[in-house]
Amino acid sequence: MPAFDPWDPAFLADPYPAYADLRAQGRVTYYEPTHQWLVPHHAEVSALLRDRRLGRTYRHRFTHEDFGRTAPDPEHEPFHTLNDHGMLDLEPPDHTRIRRLVSKAFTPRTVEQLAQYVTAFAGKLVDRLVEAGGGDLLTDIAEPLPVAVIAEVLGIPEQDRAQLRPWSADICGMYELNPSQETVAHAVRASVEFSEYLRELIAERRKAPGEDLVSGLIAAHDEGDRLTEQEMVSTCVLLLNAGHEATVNATVGGWWTLFRNPDQLAALRADHCLVPTAVEELMRYDTPLQLFERWVLDDIEIDGTTIPRGAEIAMLFGSANHDPEVFRSPEKLDLSRRENPHISFSAGIHYCIGAPLARIELAASMEALLDRAPTLSLAAEPKRKPNFVIRGLAGLSVEVG
Repeated sequence: MPAFDPWDPAFLADPYPAYADLRAQGRVTYYEPTHQWLVPHHAEVSALLRDRRLGRTYRHRFTHEDFGRTAPDPEHEPFHTLNDHGMLDLEPPDHTRIRRLVSKAFTPRTVEQLAQYVTAFAGKLVDRLVEAGGGDLLTDIAEPLPVAVIAEVLGIPEQDRAQLRPWSADICGMYELNPSQETVAHAVRASVEFSEYLRELIAERRKAPGEDLVSGLIAAHDEGDRLTEQEMVSTCVLLLNAGHEATVNATVGGWWTLFRNPDQLAALRADHCLVPTAVEELMRYDTPLQLFERWVLDDIEIDGTTIPRGAEIAMLFGSANHDPEVFRSPEKLDLSRRENPHISFSAGIHYCIGAPLARIELAASMEALLDRAPTLSLAAEPKRKPNFVIRGLAGLSVEVG
């Protein structure tokens, strides 16, 4: 069986056989190169996502020294300030307070009202692709749709939106395992530039509020409690990064999967009613976020193995989504799969707040391509990005007609 090696191109091309090997080895495995405990089974991953003995941070209970960890390099401070004030990397009570306030602005009704905009914009993008006879599904469809949507939500002017994707890509590089110094430098610079831009935007919205989410975050309050400016900045960045990275990679990866499973693509083209279950199955089959980390705040035990306080656990979403204990024939793509408890959007208190919007975007682009580009085909074999945690392709060249 292939080995778990997140830097091996062969593993990155297809990590799922290595995951099967990990699952066969046991319920938890220590991985020396990253000093993490790998958890590959769906049952444990699902339970640990809800286990309050684990945390995305430990700073609410311990100092770095108390926890046996080294403080981040001071030169990296802009990234950590930005990252550490977002609700994804906070624990209660701070997480509870911020998520409650954000939810007041980012409501289900707000998401539903976006559906018409999403559908119309997806149609325009696909029409351009058809007129050109093809192109790169990544840059022509997958990237511009969710970036435009979250920019619309935040109220970012159209002339400023070109900066968003590069900033996001640089910041998200820090979520890979053992990032290089060059990756760190890019993330720090992007954190500074994006934060400065958002502070100016927040100042403008304070003077002249609009109908956008930034104005909503400024106004959101609960019994006198409000978001700080840093919390607003970090929330906006989180919503952008989380609000499009997974959608971009799920769109491109999903179509690459469909092209490699022509029988399922034919079934989808014959019955567009499969779109809702197809979206869920493609998210499961090739999971955009492969790994999610948690700190062990109190000793836990997994199948007789004690994981001590101060350790780091790596929950393997991609492996959990292929666990035969939960999914029937997990290595088979089945767009009509009804029972599909995948964890691609996480679970527990950190369940993705933007999951409903992501589903709308994925369905809209898929339906537009099925309707307006029924002969869409692969033009060239794609190259994969050299990333493990955030899994995606560098591009997907397609033809129409």
